[in-house]
Amino acid sequence: VSAVLQALGRVHVAGQDVDWEALYAESGARRVELPTYAFQHQHYWLLEETADRDPASMGLGSAEHPLLGAMVPLPGSDGVVFTGRLAVNTQRWLADHAVGGMVLLPGTAFAELAIRAGDQVGCGRIEELTLSAPLTLPESGGVQLQVSVDGADGSDRRAFVVYTRDEAEPEASWTEHATGVLAPQAAPPSFDLAQWPPAGAEPVELDGFYEEMAGAGLVYGPVFQGLRAAWRHGGDVYAEVVLPESVRDEAERFGVHPALLDAALHAVGVGDFVGEGAALPFAWSGVELYASGASVLRVRVRGVSGGEVSLEVADAAGLPVVSVESL
Repeated sequence: VSAVLQALGRVHVAGQDVDWEALYAESGARRVELPTYAFQHQHYWLLEETADRDPASMGLGSAEHPLLGAMVPLPGSDGVVFTGRLAVNTQRWLADHAVGGMVLLPGTAFAELAIRAGDQVGCGRIEELTLSAPLTLPESGGVQLQVSVDGADGSDRRAFVVYTRDEAEPEASWTEHATGVLAPQAAPPSFDLAQWPPAGAEPVELDGFYEEMAGAGLVYGPVFQGLRAAWRHGGDVYAEVVLPESVRDEAERFGVHPALLDAALHAVGVGDFVGEGAALPFAWSGVELYASGASVLRVRVRGVSGGEVSLEVADAAGLPVVSVESL
C-alpha cells in the first residue's frame, strides 16, 4: 500500500490527473478547506546571551582571567572587588585535585587569584596569604567567588579576602577561605636555574610517587601529575614539572597555571622537609611573579625552618618565573 501511495504521489506531483475520489471511496476521508491567505512565518531563534556574558553591559570591568569574570572599583575608596564562578564542569582540570574524596581548590589557585588581583592594583608581591577554610567544589553546579581588595595603606600595602558561596543558595552568607596582604614588588629576582640539572645532584626515583600520594589521601588526576624528574643536592630538592598537553594551551591565560605550580610543590614530598605523611600548604609569604605563561618549570626547594620551605621556580631556559620566600 505504501508503495502504491508513493507512486500516486509522484504522478500527481508530475502534473498528471489522479482519481482521488476513487482512491478514498468508502474510506471515510473528506475534503477540507484550506486558508486562502499565505501562512504567517515567524522565527523563534535561540539567541546567545552575549549581554549577560559581557561585564561592560552590567557596568563592570573585565578581570581578564580564567577564574575571575569581572571587577568593580569600590566608590569612596581605591578598593576593588573581583567576582567569578568556579565549577568542575567549566574548569574541568579542577576535578583532578581531590583530597579525602572531595574536589578541593588547590592552594596554588588562591595564590593565582591573589597574583591577578595584585596586578590590577599595582601590587606585584603577595606579602602574606593564609588559607583559613578549604574550598570544596560540588559535583554539579558551582560556587560564586569574590576577591575583595582593600584600599592602600600608607606603605601601599593592601589587605584582601577570598569568599565563596554556593550558587544554589544565593541568600546564604559568604564563607571566608583566605586572607592576605598585597604589596609593591620588591627587588628583581636574584636566582637562575640555567645549569640543569645542577652539577653533583643525585637523581631521585619517582616510580609509584603518585600512587603513594593517593594512599595518603591526595588523589591527583592526570592534569596535576606534572612531576617528571627530581634530584637531591645537599639538603635541597630540584625538580622538573610539566603541564600536560590537555591543558597546555591554557597556560598563557594564567600567571602560573595552578595545576603546574601545584606540581612544583610536589617536589616538597621528595625531600625531608615536612616529615611523614601528606601535607598541604596553608600559609604563603613573599610570593612574586616574574614571568607568565610557562608550561614547563624548573624548581628548587630549600628548607627554611620547622616545616617551612622556600621555592625558586624558573622556566625551561632557567629564567625566573616565581619565587616563594616561605611556604
